[in-house]
Amino acid sequence: MANPSPSTINPREAAHFGAMAKDWWDPKGSSAMLHKLNPVRLRYLRGAIDRHWHGEEESFRPLEGKRALDVGCGAGLLTEPLARLGAATMGLDAAEENVAVARAHAQGQNLSIDYRATPVEQLDEQGFDLITSMEVIEHVADPAAFVKALAARLAPDGLLVMSTPNRTPLSRLAMISIGESIGGIPKGTHDWNQFLTPEELSRLIADAGLQVTDISGLSFDPRTGFTLSSNKAINYLLTARHPRD
Repeated sequence: MANPSPSTINPREAAHFGAMAKDWWDPKGSSAMLHKLNPVRLRYLRGAIDRHWHGEEESFRPLEGKRALDVGCGAGLLTEPLARLGAATMGLDAAEENVAVARAHAQGQNLSIDYRATPVEQLDEQGFDLITSMEVIEHVADPAAFVKALAARLAPDGLLVMSTPNRTPLSRLAMISIGESIGGIPKGTHDWNQFLTPEELSRLIADAGLQVTDISGLSFDPRTGFTLSSNKAINYLLTARHPRD
């Protein structure tokens, strides 16, 4: 029997996020920042879906008939909306505690989602139409191997959507110096040295055989909260696909 593929999961990171599982769905709890980020993520994701598959913007279920994979899903903040958009959805997370909470919450919402505490490198299934991985790559042990594992599971006409902090002095100030002191982000959540610049992540994606089609900034405005912008200094979202002839 062949040995399973090596995992890029960082056990310390998995334990850190697993400890947050019990109040993941509390908008005022340790995952409060993710609750604030989720609407703008979903706005970006919906735009990427409509552009990629030329869907109808009024459709409530643009992913009907498609398979979606959310890698690093936590307790399902983004995974559940993917299911509501019509996809047959799977969520992967490194922490068993998060998967347990995700399953219970989805059941309470009458959503059928396949949650697994499985490293993406060890997932047998392939051919996902949509793969999302939000604020995850900065926590893995081997970013290049992680991106290659995502690319290997993407369908030929599939879409990959990722988000991650940029490695800039401003992101250190906003996400660690302020965010982890008075901003509500649990201490120890981020290691600034593990952040990837858009150029670095784009190279990893190209090395994995995919083509970046968009990079958009994620900024914070005190008046409106998080918003999409051209400023990528703190955080950014990225879409990629297989190259087309």
